[in-house]
Amino acid sequence: MSRHPSRRDILAYGAATAAAAVLGPARYARAADFYAGKTIQVIVPFAAGGAGEVTTRFVTPFLTKHMPGHPTFNVVTMPGGGSILGANQFEKQGKDDGLLILSTTSSTAFPFIFKQQGVDYNLASKRVAYSIGIGPVVYVSPATGVQKPADLLQPKVPLVYGGIAATGSDLPVLLAFELLGLPVKTVLGFNGRGPVRLAFERGETNLDFQFTSVYLTQVRPLVEAKKAVPLFSGGASDDSGNFTRRDPVVKDLPAVYEVYRELHKKEPEGAVWGAFQAASALTFEAGITGWMPEGTPPEALDAFAVAAAKINADPEFQEKGKKVTGGYPLQAGKTVEPGIKKALAPSPEVAGYLRELLTKKYNVKL
Repeated sequence: MSRHPSRRDILAYGAATAAAAVLGPARYARAADFYAGKTIQVIVPFAAGGAGEVTTRFVTPFLTKHMPGHPTFNVVTMPGGGSILGANQFEKQGKDDGLLILSTTSSTAFPFIFKQQGVDYNLASKRVAYSIGIGPVVYVSPATGVQKPADLLQPKVPLVYGGIAATGSDLPVLLAFELLGLPVKTVLGFNGRGPVRLAFERGETNLDFQFTSVYLTQVRPLVEAKKAVPLFSGGASDDSGNFTRRDPVVKDLPAVYEVYRELHKKEPEGAVWGAFQAASALTFEAGITGWMPEGTPPEALDAFAVAAAKINADPEFQEKGKKVTGGYPLQAGKTVEPGIKKALAPSPEVAGYLRELLTKKYNVKL
């Protein structure tokens, strides 16, 4: 199996981002003229309250502040079909004038990768405006009797997990359950992670994950009220591209890798481990990605490159980001696009394992 894109491949931190943002006076002026007085429509293909909507609404005011021309942003949620409806609408509008963005997660990427029925959009042909990493936190209800990861193998009551779709951003978490060998009943079909969280709070499910942006702002109060028990994060890739490190935003929680070693007393291996890592690279390290139509003018992409460098240096973004996203930097699309496009093409071994799992266990029509 070929190595999946690592954090370095996808996010390309530091100097590369700064270099991409140095346009020179002439190109900066063209980008400013291009966006002056304009409004950019941003389609978020999920219900309000999930990581896609929360993170997008957090980022867009800073884009207005720092992009050449200072365009305004109109964020519109279009839930349905596990994000497919909103993504199809984005494809249908097809405006390549730099005024249309699809801001989404891997819930939109996986159906495209697996050529799922109903998918009319083609991410491989699109341009990337920006990307910001996200990470998951898996937590349970105290009613399960689970207080630590080791308790997951013998809960007091059946574990019930709510999700959007097996081919969405739920996938790496479902793969974590497979890898760890957890006895979980999965209920899919929610319109977004916001409704999933509310189902957990109502007691309809007792096992959930939320991305850090939502965990830090809306789930942590449940933890403090002893209504939720955080267990583990998805982790982060090491220098070899393996997900063996802790997520730096929630470094007090063990990664899936650590939990596996604790439960099974050995190193993870095989197709399920490879699939988990590949899915995690696209879901967590690419995070929230802003896609633009194929023919988007270079002035538009230049403007986002300028904004990314300025936003990451903005003390207000840094401070608010700690509370909303955990502090992940905003990455310029021109820098991260190659790694994201690579992540859209998993190895044959991983693709084969995932197809079998999705069709046989989750009845996905591929």
